[in-house]
Amino acid sequence: MSGVYEVLSPWAEVDPVPLAGISPRLPDLHGRRIGLCHNDKVAAQPILDAVEAELSRRFEGLTFRRFGRRVSDEIAATPDRARYEQRVGEVDAVVLAVGD
Repeated sequence: MSGVYEVLSPWAEVDPVPLAGISPRLPDLHGRRIGLCHNDKVAAQPILDAVEAELSRRFEGLTFRRFGRRVSDEIAATPDRARYEQRVGEVDAVVLAVGD
């Protein structure tokens, strides 16, 4: 060993993404439309089954719409992005389950 080390910077040049806050919480869930979105992994569907059952027990008049991925890829990078944006616009809130 020579005892000489090269020090590298952990910083990288990246395209800045503007910060955006999360959407405000709904004041009440009664009678709302809830989207249940999954990533098509094995545990995602059972997770959403449990979420739907619990929300239905707690809040009256909820309706649910399920949608999800068939490919493990980023939604933003797929041709399906417009369809997801449409689905999200049809519900009041979305619960996402990642079944890993």
